[in-house]
Amino acid sequence: MKLSSFQQHLNINNPYDFSALKAVLINCTLKKSPELSHTEGLMKMSQRIMEANGVETTMVRAVDHDIAYGVYPDMKEHGWANDEWPSLQAKVMNANILVLGTPIWLGEKSSIASKIIERLYGYSGNLNDKGQYAYYGKVGGCLVTGNEDGIKHCAMSILYALQHLGYTIPPQADAGWIGEAGPGPSYLDKGSTGPTNDFTNRNTTFMTWNLMHLAKILTTTGIPTYGNQRDKWDAQPKNDHPNPEYRN
Repeated sequence: MKLSSFQQHLNINNPYDFSALKAVLINCTLKKSPELSHTEGLMKMSQRIMEANGVETTMVRAVDHDIAYGVYPDMKEHGWANDEWPSLQAKVMNANILVLGTPIWLGEKSSIASKIIERLYGYSGNLNDKGQYAYYGKVGGCLVTGNEDGIKHCAMSILYALQHLGYTIPPQADAGWIGEAGPGPSYLDKGSTGPTNDFTNRNTTFMTWNLMHLAKILTTTGIPTYGNQRDKWDAQPKNDHPNPEYRN
């Protein structure tokens, strides 16, 4: 995915240092490698912007891994013979930025995307070293491709889930590309105009820079701990809250 001259201009003239940041991009395509993934094609634009600005990135195609279903950190402890998710979870926890990419099927994010969100959820009850939930201080975004409607619907679902788990979502943290309604060319197909679509390229660029900016801020300040530490809540007296007064 070649960056435009303006995207390159932004990279060359960037006054900010993002070299301490790490990002994981999880492609939730249904296609195993080495089959062409249109979603990955769009995700590579974001990845290359990050890398050009010193961010260490890892691209994961989830379907290439033996990931069990479930909502526990390691499903081998719950009857599954194999589960590669714990090693992928470690990559997620080592990163400041998470980008989920998905194709659209029947107007929804892919089944793989749902599985990944469920597995992320399984770790969300853990605490960081400040006593906050584990994903506090990390930022998230999403990229969506397809040849049917549903970009905003998929983004709503994904970004809601990420913030609910504890991720911080920057402004305009989603982007996508769809062709004409119905069967037609996908993002990387010849003649699709996907890689040159100005709207998609602008939104993907804005999303990527906003993710880097917010991640850098959070590495310095974090999310303040006042009022959101689980251990403080658990330690409070449980019998001091008045019962509501009901009247007919």
